[in-house]
Amino acid sequence: MRKGIILAGGTGSRLFPVTLGVSKQLLPVYDKPMIYYSLSVLLMSDIRQILLISTPDDIASYERLLGDGSAYGIEMQYAVQAEPKGLAEAFIIGADFVGSNPSTLILGDNIFYGAGLIQLCMTAAQQPDGATVFGYHVLDPERYGVVEFDEETELVKSIEEKPKLPKSDWAVTGLYYYDEQVVDIAHSISPSARGELEITDINAAYLERQQLRVQKLGRGFAWFDTGTHDSLQDAAAFVRTIETRQDIKICCPEEIAFDNGYITADQVLRRANELGAGTYSDYLRRLVEGIAR
Repeated sequence: MRKGIILAGGTGSRLFPVTLGVSKQLLPVYDKPMIYYSLSVLLMSDIRQILLISTPDDIASYERLLGDGSAYGIEMQYAVQAEPKGLAEAFIIGADFVGSNPSTLILGDNIFYGAGLIQLCMTAAQQPDGATVFGYHVLDPERYGVVEFDEETELVKSIEEKPKLPKSDWAVTGLYYYDEQVVDIAHSISPSARGELEITDINAAYLERQQLRVQKLGRGFAWFDTGTHDSLQDAAAFVRTIETRQDIKICCPEEIAFDNGYITADQVLRRANELGAGTYSDYLRRLVEGIAR
């Protein structure tokens, strides 16, 4: 059974002073907490056992928000990352949770949208071995892990973390699907010059084993790394535009759980009543009535 990890740590220093008193991944992106978007991607991947990792100060807030996961028909567990030591540390903290299972890591500040996203997630989750990550064409690749492709075969040639001279404009997004090797690989890598355990080193290890797949998210897909004020505002504006024009919700975990058969119509209505009056709870009620489709 594939396990899921959401990494929602860090200080959110690029968003100061907004994040001085609240975890970045709890900030609203239009009409729902940022963390809902990451949780929804795991639900799209048919992952029902999820570990959320956050800071000692913030972990209780996530427990209050998401509870034991029963509202979404899943099992939520929680763990603490005492200080930010790199994304790859998620697999050391979550080693017992993952065990010998394949797993998926998603960063709590990443938002994905696009027709066919569910199919891509399901395909990645069902791969029997190796790793699948997603590439997105960006203007500022030096901020990310960068993938270089062979021009003829489109196979991955190299992967580098925040290179000064990027070999391509394809950035690795914050969504990673791994087989059962990942925990051992995470334990084998050493801290980088930044003193962090880099997720790029895990990906490079899979590349060395010729087991790294990179799925490009091309035209029609949107990816937001909401770590700055501008990107946070851009994401909120994007979500608002889609939702108000089409009368749908982007990354509504209750809707995904209902569509997947994790929760019943009665549970959706009970959840709507718990949330009181508002556009979100109204949407859940209309969802059951078959209007919001």
